[in-house]
Amino acid sequence: MDGGTAAATARTRRRVTLFDTLRGFTIISMVAFHACYDLAYLEGFAMPWFTGTLFQAVWRASISWTFLLLAGWMTCFSRNNVRRGLIYGVAALVVWIATSLAGVDTSVSFGILFCMAASTLIVGALAPLFDRVPSAWGLVISLALFALTYSVPLTRYPVEGLAWLGLPSPSFASGDYYPLIPFFFMYLAGRFAARLAGEHWADGYPAWMYRDWMPPLTAVGHVSLVIYLVHQPILLLLTELIGH
Repeated sequence: MDGGTAAATARTRRRVTLFDTLRGFTIISMVAFHACYDLAYLEGFAMPWFTGTLFQAVWRASISWTFLLLAGWMTCFSRNNVRRGLIYGVAALVVWIATSLAGVDTSVSFGILFCMAASTLIVGALAPLFDRVPSAWGLVISLALFALTYSVPLTRYPVEGLAWLGLPSPSFASGDYYPLIPFFFMYLAGRFAARLAGEHWADGYPAWMYRDWMPPLTAVGHVSLVIYLVHQPILLLLTELIGH
């Protein structure tokens, strides 16, 4: 374990409130995004500012990239990343089953929770290897690989069974798609950023990061995974009531 990871791990007993606050803000943003999506695409509401716009793409990226960066950052704080990965994996399985049974929209096969689960398990297994890479270089390389491979899953490939990796076949479809390529690199950037922060603040993160600036958002951040699992059925019910 290098100095940055060790410094972060040493602080695990003292929760950094800023991360919960940011997670809370992001989960609320996600709920709002999905509400707009359901109204526009499932109920047919005219929302030209949202449908097929750059704004929608940027909004979606601001949510998913933040989740991935935070999840990667948390690998330096977790006592057991394999356990975390398995929890994400169970949650991803629940989402797949629920969306498959509901049949309202395309089921979610390899969504954001799958990516977080697989990425966490990979980091949990290969942490000593990643920790040999200098933090700054690791961060730069991870972001560069993310940018260079971003368009890989946008193409269709004449091969079945590799959609999880980022090589979807012509028959593949998913309501939420975050394969390992390129999104593992964004997750890994979060881990390297945490190590870099641990090296910069070797004596502990600054006090403002522990301060609870917005308690309601922080409280939401504590239960973000639960909100993720239950919000869509509630939204579907509400939007159907609005649509009728």
